Parts: sequence; C-alpha cells; structure tokens
Amino acid sequence: MGQKVNPIANRLGIIRGWDSNWYGGKDFSSKLVEDSKIRKYLGARLAKASISKVIIERTLKLVTVTISTARPGIIIGKGGQEVFGVPVYNYVAEAKRAHDFDAVICFVPPKVAKDSCFEAIDAGAKLLVLTTEEIPMQDVVEIIAYAKAHGTTLIGPGCAGVIVPEVCKVGAHPVRFFRKGKVGIVSKSGALSYEIGKTLSDRGIGQSAVVAIGGGPIWGFTQRDAIALYEKDPDTEVIVLLGEIGGGSEEAAAAYIKANVTKPVVSLIVGRNAPAGKSLGHAGAIVSGNVGTAATKIAALQDAGVYVVKSPMELVEQISKLLKKGE
Repeated sequence: MGQKVNPIANRLGIIRGWDSNWYGGKDFSSKLVEDSKIRKYLGARLAKASISKVIIERTLKLVTVTISTARPGIIIGKGGQEVFGVPVYNYVAEAKRAHDFDAVICFVPPKVAKDSCFEAIDAGAKLLVLTTEEIPMQDVVEIIAYAKAHGTTLIGPGCAGVIVPEVCKVGAHPVRFFRKGKVGIVSKSGALSYEIGKTLSDRGIGQSAVVAIGGGPIWGFTQRDAIALYEKDPDTEVIVLLGEIGGGSEEAAAAYIKANVTKPVVSLIVGRNAPAGKSLGHAGAIVSGNVGTAATKIAALQDAGVYVVKSPMELVEQISKLLKKGE
C-alpha cells in the first residue's frame, strides 16, 4: 500500500508555516490536546466568522492565538463602530440596510471566498470584485454560476478590479497612474494594466475605464464582456485589449470584435517567447501545443481588424494616431 503523507509536510518551511509553534518538552502530548481543544472551541464559538486558519504560539508564560478570518468584525466586535470615519458592519446585509450601494469588493482567504461571495450576492450586490487568488476551482465555478443566476456581474477571481479615473475605483489600481480620457482598457494582468495606464497618462492620454479581470483559467467577467461594454460606451473612442498566452479568451474576443465592434481596437499580447507547456505567472498562462500561443492569438486579432503591437511604447503611438484621426 505504501506510505501516505499529507502534502502539507512537503510545504512546511517553504511556502507554508506551522499552525502550532512551540516546544513541548515533557508536556508535548497535553499541549497538543490543548491546541486541538482551542481550535475546536473557536470553530464552534465563531462558526459564522469564516475562519480560514488558527495559529497557536507558545512561550514560557504566554499563549498567542492568531485567527485568520473573512469577518473580523464578528470576532473583535467592530460592528456598529467606525474605523477612520468609515462605518463597520458584521454582515453585508447590515451595510445594505444602512446604505444605498450596489458594488462590493471581496478581500478574503481562498477557503472562505465562496461563502463571502454568496453573502454579498444575497445582499443584492450588482457588481462583485473578487481579488482572492488560489480559490478551489469547484468553488470558482459555483461562485460564477451563483452570480449569473442572481444577475450579479463578477469580476475575478484573482483580479485587480476596475477603475474609472477621477470617478470611482473598486479594486487595487493606483489612482495616481490614471487620468480621465477616451481609451477603454481590458487586461488579464493587473500589473500590466497599471503600466499601460501610467504610460498613456504620462503622454497625456486618459482612460474612460480600466478593468483587470485576472489571470486564472476561468473568470466571471471576460475580455469579450468588457469589449462589448466599451463598444456601447459613448465616452470610449479606442479600445485596448491587453492579452497574454494561454487559454482561448483572446481568440473569443477577436471573433466578437470581427462580428460586432466598430470602434478601433489595439492589442498587445505578452509572452510571445514562452516555451510550450510552461506556466508563466498566471494560472491561465499555459501554452499547450498550438492552443493559446501568441501566434494563434495575434492571427485571430489581426483577422478581426485589430491593430496588434509588439511593445507598450508602440501601443501608445498607435492609440495616439487613432485618437488624432478621430478628432
């Protein structure tokens, strides 16, 4: 039968730490049982706090318990109070009853992402930005299906969110990198959207909106969805598609552009020199055979009439030409 080893053992000290940190000595067994009782108690006492991890540390006279939770207000009792003038609530539904809002951003550990998203959707969120990465794939599928069934637009998971310069931000985009303008950007990579946004702003070219959908293998909001909105948006004159190797989302976007889009589209595909079968950065950036390669994406986009460029600076130059042409 062979030996069965929990995979956590192979990660300790590398990408994961110990959940119990102490020297037991002669009392090792009793302390181990005590740790188990502490975790069991917290699990029962804080059942609605969406606890993802409990770390117990011991010194000679002190026991320190660190709790990772998606709902800290339930544990520390911040509900009904304020932090830097911002009201705090224990549940999204409580906040919804007190305020008129329809957008929610979710910063929670992967283990509790599904419950947190369901709670936000049940509270009536029409836009949900899910920044969390490494969520179990089954949970992602269920979140996307639940959002779709309730009419909620889900951006993510593992995304930087969306910003409308000088209007609002729901995500992680640095406000100082962007300025109001006529260029709509959609990107898988958050960092790439920052870079392109700042490069454009430095050249005096503003953005109507910037959305980073995440680099995982599946999303709630796709490049095609963003392009469809930009095509209808009166404030957007040029659309920018920032893509990368892996998957077929750029090809799907190209097919939509060819059939439905009249505005000029400029695209930059990163990862042109990536070897086949390698994962580069994002979970979705995997090339398998002739599927998801830079060549297939570029060919599909060019066939759709998209201006495909090779560098950020070339992208800026092409956008500048298109904006001047439209004046």
